[in-house]
Amino acid sequence: MANASNPPLSRPLPRSRPVGLGHWRAFLAVAEHLNFRAAAESLSLTQSAVSRQIQALEDEIGLPLFLRHTRAVELTGSGAQLLRSCTPAIERIDAAVRLARQSAGRKSVAITTWASFASMWLIPRMEDFQRVHPDIDIRIDASDLAVDLDTSDVDLALRYGLPGHRMQGGQRLFGEQLAVVASPWLLKASGTPKMPADLAHFTLIEAGDAHRTANLEWLSWRRWFDTQGCGQLQPKRWLYFNYAHQIVQAALAGQGLALARMPLIADALASGDLVEVMPGHRLDSPLAYWLLTGPRSSQRPEIQAFCAWLALEAESTRRAIGDMPDPDTLASPY
Repeated sequence: MANASNPPLSRPLPRSRPVGLGHWRAFLAVAEHLNFRAAAESLSLTQSAVSRQIQALEDEIGLPLFLRHTRAVELTGSGAQLLRSCTPAIERIDAAVRLARQSAGRKSVAITTWASFASMWLIPRMEDFQRVHPDIDIRIDASDLAVDLDTSDVDLALRYGLPGHRMQGGQRLFGEQLAVVASPWLLKASGTPKMPADLAHFTLIEAGDAHRTANLEWLSWRRWFDTQGCGQLQPKRWLYFNYAHQIVQAALAGQGLALARMPLIADALASGDLVEVMPGHRLDSPLAYWLLTGPRSSQRPEIQAFCAWLALEAESTRRAIGDMPDPDTLASPY
């Protein structure tokens, strides 16, 4: 039992200061080769220098990371756990450094958007911009995650949603309607539906999460049925996909009828790859497509050039789909 003359032993508190990156590189090299000499050669360091870095790292963490044997070493459980965590982090740092070196002194535009919009609308139009501006590099980050333009290295965001605070300061590119579309080959084989009730004889393609995801309820077949007065209609079968470009691809392949977003399929309709079925039964959507510009990017000439080009492309899409935007929503970000 402890008393005043013999206080209980206590473990030292773990250190909280950051560990130098050089220690982690030494750790990764030794973990890869399981040999201090081979690790030192790969880093162009002496064996004693690598050994000191590993010892310093273990002192900082407060745990042994390697078991030293006569001719080799092996990772401890703690070492293996750290290896799984730090390897992807170091790889991301190295990739960022490579990108920074490659882009040093070059003009570039970094864009974040979601995969379907990138593949169906943005990328097919990029050749025109690149032909006029061959000296500007373009980086497209296609992700469903919203990127914070205030803190990231992304210049522009192309987003989809309702007007509101999330789109504040953005430029409305175009709105949308939903149209029933199909492959001409499907219609040739199965006949063209003349009225909403005829859709009961077809496979209908829909977003699998349309009824579970905010805003996507606006895009559902069930809403279309309700507006057409046939809310109880059931198709021959359902075909579900996660993304808009998958839905359209299935329609192009003749796998069923799709309720598709007009801005994303205008080119396919113009080329005849898709045919609009019952054009008098389009469904209005309150959702729109927006351009937002990062606060540190708006004055750069390459950003202004890209935004000007994007505005022209958006105008072309508005004409193609018959979109008449509200002028109050057209605040310019540059």
